[in-house]
Amino acid sequence: MLLVLFTGLIPLLTGFIYYHPKLAGNAWMKEAGVTEEQMKGSNMGKILALAYVFGLLISMAMMSIVIHQFSVYSILADEPGMKDPNSEISIWVKEFMDQYGTKFRTFKHGAFHGALTGLFFAWPLIGVNALFERKSAKYTAIHVGYWVITLALIGGVICQWM
Repeated sequence: MLLVLFTGLIPLLTGFIYYHPKLAGNAWMKEAGVTEEQMKGSNMGKILALAYVFGLLISMAMMSIVIHQFSVYSILADEPGMKDPNSEISIWVKEFMDQYGTKFRTFKHGAFHGALTGLFFAWPLIGVNALFERKSAKYTAIHVGYWVITLALIGGVICQWM
């Protein structure tokens, strides 16, 4: 689970770069209606700690999205004999995993599913909030871009090395 502790940092690391003033930071502040003075008046320790906790939750959720083999365990979890390593079903699962356990376990595949998650999950969530908050399309695009990149990185790392 050390990998999850690392991937929980990816949103912070990506955000540090992505929202830097020389990249999307100034555009984001303008679109969000936030000033540098307002940014300085916040409790950064609390913000960073909570952002890391949320990053951990995202990383744990991404495991089931990018590692398809988890579905086998999910489907068979309540089957009689799953807890007995010598049962017919446990032996079948072991043989299945021996043959297919590493299929689609690459950084590229995980990044692909991470990016799809950004487009088909993060974009609608951000978009709905932006609509009701009366935020611009540029505001939405900035955040969606961040999440597509971030989720692609999390997905790639998890799929390759977990």
